[in-house]
Amino acid sequence: MSKHRYSLGRWRFALLLCLFFAASVLSQTKIKDLKPTVILISIDGMRSDYLDRFKPPALTRVANEGVRAKWMIPSFPTKTFPNHYTIATGLYPAHHGIVENNVFDFDTVFTMSKREEVRNPRWWGGEPIWVTAQKQGQLSGSYFFVGTEAPIERINLWKSRYYNGRVPNNMRVDKVLSWLDNPISNRPTMITLYFSDVDDAGHEFGPDAEETKYAVWDVDASIDRLMSGLKLRGIDKQVNVIIVSDHGMASVDVRNVTFLDDHFDFDDAERILWTGEIVQIFPKPGKEDSIFEKIKGLPHVTCWKKADIPERLHYRDGKRVAPIICSSQEGWSTSNHKRYDDWMKEVDDPTQPRGAHGYDNALGSMRATFIAHGSAFKKGFVSEPFPNVDVYELMCKILGLKPAPNDGSLDRVRSMLR
Repeated sequence: MSKHRYSLGRWRFALLLCLFFAASVLSQTKIKDLKPTVILISIDGMRSDYLDRFKPPALTRVANEGVRAKWMIPSFPTKTFPNHYTIATGLYPAHHGIVENNVFDFDTVFTMSKREEVRNPRWWGGEPIWVTAQKQGQLSGSYFFVGTEAPIERINLWKSRYYNGRVPNNMRVDKVLSWLDNPISNRPTMITLYFSDVDDAGHEFGPDAEETKYAVWDVDASIDRLMSGLKLRGIDKQVNVIIVSDHGMASVDVRNVTFLDDHFDFDDAERILWTGEIVQIFPKPGKEDSIFEKIKGLPHVTCWKKADIPERLHYRDGKRVAPIICSSQEGWSTSNHKRYDDWMKEVDDPTQPRGAHGYDNALGSMRATFIAHGSAFKKGFVSEPFPNVDVYELMCKILGLKPAPNDGSLDRVRSMLR
Protein backbone atom coordinates (compact mmCIF):
# COMPACT_ATOMS: atom_id res chain seq x y z
CA MET A 1 0.00 0.00 0.00
CA SER A 2 1.34 3.46 -0.87
CA LYS A 3 2.02 6.01 1.83
CA HIS A 4 -0.70 8.23 0.27
CA ARG A 5 -3.33 5.47 0.49
CA TYR A 6 -2.28 4.63 4.06
CA SER A 7 -2.67 8.26 5.12
CA LEU A 8 -6.04 8.50 3.36
CA GLY A 9 -7.21 5.37 5.15
CA ARG A 10 -6.23 6.77 8.53
CA TRP A 11 -8.02 10.03 7.69
CA ARG A 12 -11.21 8.16 6.77
CA PHE A 13 -11.04 6.12 9.97
CA ALA A 14 -10.60 9.27 12.07
CA LEU A 15 -13.54 10.87 10.25
CA LEU A 16 -15.74 7.85 10.95
CA LEU A 17 -14.80 8.00 14.65
CA CYS A 18 -15.71 11.69 14.79
CA LEU A 19 -19.02 11.05 13.04
CA PHE A 20 -19.79 8.18 15.42
CA PHE A 21 -19.01 10.35 18.45
CA ALA A 22 -21.08 13.22 17.07
CA ALA A 23 -24.00 10.87 16.44
CA SER A 24 -23.71 9.54 19.99
CA VAL A 25 -23.78 13.07 21.38
CA LEU A 26 -26.76 14.09 19.27
CA SER A 27 -28.65 10.91 20.18
CA GLN A 28 -28.14 11.33 23.92
CA THR A 29 -31.57 11.60 25.47
CA LYS A 30 -32.08 14.54 27.78
CA ILE A 31 -33.32 13.60 31.25
CA LYS A 32 -36.35 15.68 32.20
CA ASP A 33 -37.76 13.78 35.17
CA LEU A 34 -34.78 13.76 37.54
CA LYS A 35 -35.51 13.46 41.23
CA PRO A 36 -33.14 15.06 43.79
CA THR A 37 -29.94 13.10 43.24
CA VAL A 38 -26.55 12.93 44.94
CA ILE A 39 -23.32 11.56 43.48
CA LEU A 40 -20.82 11.21 46.32
CA ILE A 41 -17.28 10.98 44.94
CA SER A 42 -14.27 10.11 47.05
CA ILE A 43 -10.78 11.05 45.84
CA ASP A 44 -8.73 9.09 48.35
CA GLY A 45 -5.85 11.09 49.83
CA MET A 46 -6.79 14.40 48.13
CA ARG A 47 -5.26 16.85 50.58
CA SER A 48 -7.20 20.10 50.87
CA ASP A 49 -4.43 22.27 49.41
CA TYR A 50 -3.97 20.17 46.25
CA LEU A 51 -6.75 22.11 44.54
CA ASP A 52 -4.85 25.40 44.76
CA ARG A 53 -1.36 23.93 44.39
CA PHE A 54 -1.95 21.65 41.41
CA LYS A 55 -4.82 23.61 39.80
CA PRO A 56 -6.74 20.70 38.23
CA PRO A 57 -9.05 22.43 35.72
CA ALA A 58 -12.27 20.44 36.11
CA LEU A 59 -12.19 20.33 39.91
CA THR A 60 -11.34 24.03 40.00
CA ARG A 61 -14.27 24.81 37.72
CA VAL A 62 -16.69 22.70 39.78
CA ALA A 63 -15.50 24.41 42.97
CA ASN A 64 -15.75 27.90 41.48
CA GLU A 65 -19.24 27.26 40.12
CA GLY A 66 -20.43 25.62 43.33
CA VAL A 67 -19.20 25.29 46.88
CA ARG A 68 -15.89 24.42 48.44
CA ALA A 69 -14.78 24.26 52.06
CA LYS A 70 -11.50 25.82 53.13
CA TRP A 71 -10.93 22.27 54.26
CA MET A 72 -12.87 19.41 55.78
CA ILE A 73 -11.75 18.03 59.14
CA PRO A 74 -11.21 14.25 58.99
CA SER A 75 -11.97 12.03 61.95
CA PHE A 76 -9.29 10.42 64.08
CA PRO A 77 -7.56 8.23 63.13
CA THR A 78 -6.98 9.77 59.70
CA LYS A 79 -7.16 6.44 57.92
CA THR A 80 -9.07 5.28 54.84
CA PHE A 81 -11.70 2.87 56.14
CA PRO A 82 -12.68 4.82 59.29
CA ASN A 83 -13.13 8.11 57.45
CA HIS A 84 -14.99 6.81 54.44
CA TYR A 85 -17.47 5.11 56.70
CA THR A 86 -17.75 8.23 58.87
CA ILE A 87 -18.66 10.26 55.78
CA ALA A 88 -21.28 7.65 54.89
CA THR A 89 -22.84 7.37 58.37
CA GLY A 90 -22.20 10.68 60.13
CA LEU A 91 -20.73 8.72 63.05
CA TYR A 92 -17.25 9.03 64.49
CA PRO A 93 -15.16 5.84 64.08
CA ALA A 94 -15.53 5.00 67.77
CA HIS A 95 -19.30 4.92 67.27
CA HIS A 96 -19.60 3.05 63.96
CA GLY A 97 -16.94 0.51 64.94
CA ILE A 98 -14.42 0.79 62.10
CA VAL A 99 -11.90 2.30 64.50
CA GLU A 100 -8.88 1.73 62.26
CA ASN A 101 -7.98 -0.01 59.02
CA ASN A 102 -7.32 -2.99 61.30
CA VAL A 103 -9.96 -3.79 63.92
CA PHE A 104 -10.07 -6.48 66.60
CA ASP A 105 -13.41 -8.00 67.60
CA PHE A 106 -15.21 -11.36 67.50
CA ASP A 107 -11.85 -12.90 68.46
CA THR A 108 -10.47 -12.07 65.02
CA VAL A 109 -8.89 -9.16 63.16
CA PHE A 110 -10.62 -7.21 60.41
CA THR A 111 -8.25 -5.86 57.75
CA MET A 112 -8.83 -4.24 54.37
CA SER A 113 -7.35 -7.29 52.63
CA LYS A 114 -9.58 -9.87 54.36
CA ARG A 115 -12.42 -9.68 51.88
CA GLU A 116 -14.63 -12.14 53.75
CA GLU A 117 -14.62 -9.80 56.75
CA VAL A 118 -15.01 -6.62 54.66
CA ARG A 119 -18.21 -8.20 53.27
CA ASN A 120 -19.48 -9.31 56.68
CA PRO A 121 -22.11 -6.90 58.08
CA ARG A 122 -21.19 -7.66 61.69
CA TRP A 123 -18.36 -5.11 61.53
CA TRP A 124 -20.36 -2.19 60.18
CA GLY A 125 -22.29 -0.19 62.78
CA GLY A 126 -24.53 2.76 62.15
CA GLU A 127 -26.60 3.35 59.03
CA PRO A 128 -24.80 4.48 55.86
CA ILE A 129 -26.51 6.84 53.46
CA TRP A 130 -27.20 4.13 50.87
CA VAL A 131 -29.11 2.11 53.46
CA THR A 132 -31.01 5.18 54.68
CA ALA A 133 -32.06 5.92 51.09
CA GLN A 134 -33.21 2.39 50.32
CA LYS A 135 -35.10 2.04 53.61
CA GLN A 136 -37.06 5.17 52.64
CA GLY A 137 -37.97 4.05 49.13
CA GLN A 138 -35.07 5.36 47.05
CA LEU A 139 -32.48 3.41 45.05
CA SER A 140 -28.75 3.45 45.80
CA GLY A 141 -25.91 2.53 43.46
CA SER A 142 -22.19 2.28 44.16
CA TYR A 143 -19.19 1.97 41.92
CA PHE A 144 -16.92 1.40 44.91
CA PHE A 145 -17.08 2.92 48.39
CA VAL A 146 -16.01 1.61 51.77
CA GLY A 147 -18.84 -0.39 53.35
CA THR A 148 -20.89 -1.01 50.20
CA GLU A 149 -19.77 -4.63 49.85
CA ALA A 150 -21.61 -5.72 53.01
CA PRO A 151 -25.40 -6.16 53.29
CA ILE A 152 -25.74 -3.77 56.22
CA GLU A 153 -29.09 -4.20 57.98
CA ARG A 154 -29.62 -7.01 55.43
CA ILE A 155 -30.06 -4.43 52.69
CA ASN A 156 -28.28 -4.88 49.38
CA LEU A 157 -27.77 -1.87 47.16
CA TRP A 158 -29.79 -1.59 43.96
CA LYS A 159 -26.49 -1.95 42.12
CA SER A 160 -22.90 -2.21 43.36
CA ARG A 161 -19.59 -3.82 42.57
CA TYR A 162 -16.92 -5.39 44.75
CA TYR A 163 -13.80 -3.26 44.81
CA ASN A 164 -11.19 -3.88 42.13
CA GLY A 165 -8.55 -1.19 41.76
CA ARG A 166 -7.72 -2.31 38.22
CA VAL A 167 -11.06 -1.14 36.85
CA PRO A 168 -10.29 1.94 34.68
CA ASN A 169 -11.60 5.22 36.04
CA ASN A 170 -13.38 6.06 32.79
CA MET A 171 -15.33 2.82 33.02
CA ARG A 172 -16.43 3.70 36.54
CA VAL A 173 -17.69 7.09 35.34
CA ASP A 174 -19.45 5.69 32.28
CA LYS A 175 -21.26 3.05 34.32
CA VAL A 176 -22.52 5.67 36.76
CA LEU A 177 -23.75 7.83 33.88
CA SER A 178 -25.50 4.82 32.35
CA TRP A 179 -27.46 4.31 35.56
CA LEU A 180 -28.89 7.80 35.19
CA ASP A 181 -30.18 6.87 31.71
CA ASN A 182 -32.59 4.39 33.28
CA PRO A 183 -36.30 5.19 33.48
CA ILE A 184 -37.25 7.02 36.64
CA SER A 185 -38.64 3.89 38.31
CA ASN A 186 -35.25 2.18 38.02
CA ARG A 187 -32.90 5.10 38.51
CA PRO A 188 -30.77 5.58 41.65
CA THR A 189 -30.89 8.86 43.54
CA MET A 190 -27.90 8.06 45.78
CA ILE A 191 -24.68 7.08 43.98
CA THR A 192 -21.12 6.63 45.24
CA LEU A 193 -17.91 6.64 43.23
CA TYR A 194 -14.29 6.16 44.33
CA PHE A 195 -10.82 6.91 42.94
CA SER A 196 -7.58 5.75 44.60
CA ASP A 197 -4.95 7.30 42.30
CA VAL A 198 -4.06 10.34 44.39
CA ASP A 199 -3.59 8.32 47.59
CA ASP A 200 -1.47 5.74 45.75
CA ALA A 201 0.84 8.40 44.34
CA GLY A 202 0.98 10.30 47.63
CA HIS A 203 2.15 7.21 49.49
CA GLU A 204 4.72 6.24 46.88
CA PHE A 205 6.20 9.65 46.11
CA GLY A 206 5.00 12.04 48.84
CA PRO A 207 2.51 14.91 48.77
CA ASP A 208 4.94 17.37 47.16
CA ALA A 209 5.93 15.16 44.24
CA GLU A 210 5.25 15.83 40.59
CA GLU A 211 3.87 12.30 40.33
CA THR A 212 1.17 13.24 42.85
CA LYS A 213 0.26 16.30 40.78
CA TYR A 214 -0.17 14.11 37.72
CA ALA A 215 -2.34 11.69 39.70
CA VAL A 216 -4.59 14.61 40.68
CA TRP A 217 -4.83 15.62 37.03
CA ASP A 218 -5.66 12.05 35.99
CA VAL A 219 -8.59 11.95 38.39
CA ASP A 220 -9.52 15.46 37.29
CA ALA A 221 -9.98 14.13 33.75
CA SER A 222 -12.48 11.60 35.12
CA ILE A 223 -14.36 14.37 36.94
CA ASP A 224 -14.47 16.30 33.65
CA ARG A 225 -15.81 13.20 31.91
CA LEU A 226 -18.55 12.88 34.52
CA MET A 227 -19.57 16.53 34.35
CA SER A 228 -19.57 16.43 30.54
CA GLY A 229 -21.77 13.34 30.64
CA LEU A 230 -24.21 15.08 32.98
CA LYS A 231 -24.26 18.09 30.65
CA LEU A 232 -25.07 15.91 27.64
CA ARG A 233 -28.06 14.65 29.58
CA GLY A 234 -29.10 18.19 30.51
CA ILE A 235 -28.73 17.57 34.25
CA ASP A 236 -25.30 19.02 35.09
CA LYS A 237 -26.91 21.84 37.06
CA GLN A 238 -29.40 19.53 38.77
CA VAL A 239 -27.41 16.56 39.98
CA ASN A 240 -25.71 17.31 43.29
CA VAL A 241 -22.10 16.20 42.94
CA ILE A 242 -20.29 16.06 46.29
CA ILE A 243 -16.53 15.49 46.05
CA VAL A 244 -14.72 14.56 49.25
CA SER A 245 -11.52 12.99 50.44
CA ASP A 246 -11.01 10.84 53.48
CA HIS A 247 -7.80 12.52 54.70
CA GLY A 248 -4.70 14.37 53.57
CA MET A 249 -1.10 13.23 53.28
CA ALA A 250 2.13 14.06 55.14
CA SER A 251 5.68 13.81 53.88
CA VAL A 252 7.67 11.15 55.73
CA ASP A 253 11.20 9.85 55.89
CA VAL A 254 11.07 6.07 56.30
CA ARG A 255 14.17 6.24 58.51
CA ASN A 256 12.23 8.18 61.16
CA VAL A 257 10.95 5.36 63.34
CA THR A 258 10.37 4.61 67.03
CA PHE A 259 10.83 0.94 67.99
CA LEU A 260 8.47 -0.20 70.73
CA ASP A 261 10.26 -3.51 71.22
CA ASP A 262 13.21 -1.52 72.60
CA HIS A 263 11.00 -0.47 75.51
CA PHE A 264 8.67 -3.30 76.56
CA ASP A 265 8.36 -7.07 76.25
CA PHE A 266 5.80 -7.95 73.59
CA ASP A 267 5.00 -11.14 75.53
CA ASP A 268 3.09 -8.85 77.90
CA ALA A 269 0.54 -8.10 75.15
CA GLU A 270 -2.23 -10.33 73.84
CA ARG A 271 -1.89 -8.64 70.46
CA ILE A 272 -0.59 -5.50 68.81
CA LEU A 273 -2.09 -4.05 65.62
CA TRP A 274 0.23 -1.89 63.56
CA THR A 275 -0.24 0.64 60.80
CA GLY A 276 2.85 2.76 61.43
CA GLU A 277 1.00 5.92 62.39
CA ILE A 278 -1.37 4.19 64.83
CA VAL A 279 -0.49 1.32 67.14
CA GLN A 280 -3.21 -0.56 69.05
CA ILE A 281 -1.95 -2.47 72.09
CA PHE A 282 -4.09 -5.08 73.82
CA PRO A 283 -2.22 -5.96 77.05
CA LYS A 284 -2.51 -9.28 78.84
CA PRO A 285 -4.46 -9.15 82.11
CA GLY A 286 -2.58 -7.14 84.72
CA LYS A 287 0.02 -5.81 82.27
CA GLU A 288 -1.59 -2.56 81.09
CA ASP A 289 -0.02 -0.28 83.69
CA SER A 290 3.48 -1.74 83.35
CA ILE A 291 3.41 -1.47 79.54
CA PHE A 292 2.12 2.07 79.64
CA GLU A 293 4.73 3.23 82.17
CA LYS A 294 7.49 2.11 79.80
CA ILE A 295 6.18 3.90 76.69
CA LYS A 296 4.28 6.94 77.95
CA GLY A 297 7.20 9.36 77.54
CA LEU A 298 8.81 8.14 74.32
CA PRO A 299 9.90 10.75 71.77
CA HIS A 300 8.07 11.05 68.43
CA VAL A 301 5.02 9.11 69.60
CA THR A 302 2.17 9.87 72.00
CA CYS A 303 0.63 6.94 73.86
CA TRP A 304 -2.62 7.09 75.83
CA LYS A 305 -4.62 4.77 77.96
CA LYS A 306 -8.04 4.57 76.37
CA ALA A 307 -9.74 6.61 79.12
CA ASP A 308 -7.19 9.42 78.66
CA ILE A 309 -7.49 9.89 74.90
CA PRO A 310 -8.27 13.60 74.34
CA GLU A 311 -11.97 14.34 74.10
CA ARG A 312 -11.45 16.36 70.90
CA LEU A 313 -10.59 13.12 69.08
CA HIS A 314 -14.02 11.55 69.85
CA TYR A 315 -12.29 8.20 70.19
CA ARG A 316 -12.14 7.01 73.78
CA ASP A 317 -15.69 5.69 74.11
CA GLY A 318 -15.53 3.08 71.34
CA LYS A 319 -15.80 -0.50 72.51
CA ARG A 320 -13.33 -1.65 69.85
CA VAL A 321 -10.69 0.96 70.74
CA ALA A 322 -7.66 -0.78 72.26
CA PRO A 323 -6.71 -0.25 75.94
CA ILE A 324 -3.53 1.57 74.81
CA ILE A 325 -3.33 3.71 71.68
CA CYS A 326 -0.09 5.17 70.32
CA SER A 327 -0.16 7.99 67.76
CA SER A 328 3.03 8.76 65.86
CA GLN A 329 4.41 12.26 65.45
CA GLU A 330 3.86 13.69 61.97
CA GLY A 331 6.49 12.35 59.58
CA TRP A 332 7.39 9.44 61.87
CA SER A 333 6.27 5.85 62.24
CA THR A 334 6.12 3.51 65.23
CA SER A 335 7.12 -0.09 64.67
CA ASN A 336 9.17 -3.04 65.82
CA HIS A 337 12.50 -4.18 64.41
CA LYS A 338 11.24 -7.18 62.45
CA ARG A 339 8.36 -5.33 60.88
CA TYR A 340 10.61 -2.42 59.98
CA ASP A 341 13.35 -4.64 58.52
CA ASP A 342 10.79 -6.47 56.37
CA TRP A 343 9.43 -3.14 55.17
CA MET A 344 12.89 -1.78 54.28
CA LYS A 345 13.53 -4.76 52.00
CA GLU A 346 10.70 -3.46 49.81
CA VAL A 347 11.94 0.15 49.72
CA ASP A 348 14.09 0.93 46.69
CA ASP A 349 15.50 4.20 48.04
CA PRO A 350 15.17 4.91 51.78
CA THR A 351 16.16 8.54 51.22
CA GLN A 352 13.20 9.21 48.90
CA PRO A 353 10.39 11.11 50.61
CA ARG A 354 7.19 9.15 50.85
CA GLY A 355 3.73 9.92 52.14
CA ALA A 356 1.61 8.72 55.05
CA HIS A 357 -1.60 9.54 56.90
CA GLY A 358 -3.17 8.42 60.14
CA TYR A 359 -1.75 11.24 62.24
CA ASP A 360 -3.57 13.71 64.51
CA ASN A 361 -6.55 15.15 62.62
CA ALA A 362 -5.68 18.68 63.77
CA LEU A 363 -2.60 18.74 61.53
CA GLY A 364 -2.72 20.81 58.35
CA SER A 365 -1.30 17.91 56.36
CA MET A 366 -4.29 15.73 57.28
CA ARG A 367 -6.95 18.17 56.05
CA ALA A 368 -9.45 16.72 53.61
CA THR A 369 -11.20 18.16 50.56
CA PHE A 370 -14.87 19.10 50.17
CA ILE A 371 -16.34 20.42 46.90
CA ALA A 372 -20.02 20.42 45.92
CA HIS A 373 -22.01 21.47 42.87
CA GLY A 374 -25.65 21.21 41.87
CA SER A 375 -29.16 22.48 42.40
CA ALA A 376 -28.98 22.30 46.20
CA PHE A 377 -25.80 24.37 46.52
CA LYS A 378 -24.91 28.03 46.29
CA LYS A 379 -22.56 29.27 43.57
CA GLY A 380 -19.08 30.57 44.24
CA PHE A 381 -19.36 29.95 47.99
CA VAL A 382 -16.43 29.11 50.27
CA SER A 383 -17.41 27.54 53.56
CA GLU A 384 -15.54 27.51 56.84
CA PRO A 385 -13.98 24.16 57.83
CA PHE A 386 -16.33 21.55 59.26
CA PRO A 387 -15.98 17.95 60.49
CA ASN A 388 -16.70 15.15 58.03
CA VAL A 389 -19.46 13.75 60.27
CA ASP A 390 -21.68 16.52 58.83
CA VAL A 391 -21.73 15.17 55.27
CA TYR A 392 -24.33 12.50 56.09
CA GLU A 393 -26.85 15.03 57.39
CA LEU A 394 -26.19 17.20 54.32
CA MET A 395 -26.95 14.33 51.93
CA CYS A 396 -30.10 13.40 53.84
CA LYS A 397 -31.32 16.99 53.59
CA ILE A 398 -30.79 17.09 49.81
CA LEU A 399 -32.50 13.73 49.26
CA GLY A 400 -35.40 14.47 51.60
CA LEU A 401 -34.48 11.62 53.95
CA LYS A 402 -34.96 11.31 57.69
CA PRO A 403 -31.43 10.83 59.07
CA ALA A 404 -30.53 7.89 61.27
CA PRO A 405 -28.92 8.78 64.64
CA ASN A 406 -25.51 10.33 63.97
CA ASP A 407 -22.85 12.69 65.34
CA GLY A 408 -23.17 15.35 62.64
CA SER A 409 -24.89 18.71 62.52
CA LEU A 410 -26.78 20.17 59.57
CA ASP A 411 -26.43 23.62 61.15
CA ARG A 412 -22.66 23.63 60.53
CA VAL A 413 -23.12 23.11 56.78
CA ARG A 414 -26.52 24.72 56.13
CA SER A 415 -24.88 27.94 54.91
CA MET A 416 -23.67 26.25 51.71
CA LEU A 417 -27.21 25.31 50.66
CA ARG A 418 -29.39 27.57 48.59
